Amino acid sequence: MGGRSRADYRSGQQFLILQNFALGETVPLFPSLNLHYARNYGAAFSFLADSGGWQRWFFSGIAIGICVVLTVLMYRSKATQKLNNIAYALIIGGALGNLFDRLWHGFVVDMIDFYVGDWHFATFNLADSAICIGAALIVLEGFLPKPTVKEQA
Repeated sequence: MGGRSRADYRSGQQFLILQNFALGETVPLFPSLNLHYARNYGAAFSFLADSGGWQRWFFSGIAIGICVVLTVLMYRSKATQKLNNIAYALIIGGALGNLFDRLWHGFVVDMIDFYVGDWHFATFNLADSAICIGAALIVLEGFLPKPTVKEQA
């Protein structure tokens, strides 16, 4: 891939994949885990991947909107709401990572291939993982007991 500088890649993972892998190439890492270079032109599970290109801008707009909303929520939340703020930060980071891919490459670079036997989960990237962990933390926070506020006399 001549002509690309290090600045063309948002992270070491992408540099590794885009510099050293052919599209569709797979390298086993551990049992049940491969590195696999895939391009995702859609969203999760390649939703709308074959829609002709408009989805690039649609999903970019959604990512920007989500980042703005979550940034406002973080700004307005109390410092004691650590779990929510960590969750928001993970989602924002993942959304920005995938947004950069969409705007820079026109697709999201996916490379993590988890499998059991012959069954393979959808290939994903670290940004997707951050988004999912952030979403799970928000759900978890909903089940945790709320701290009681001590009444002042």
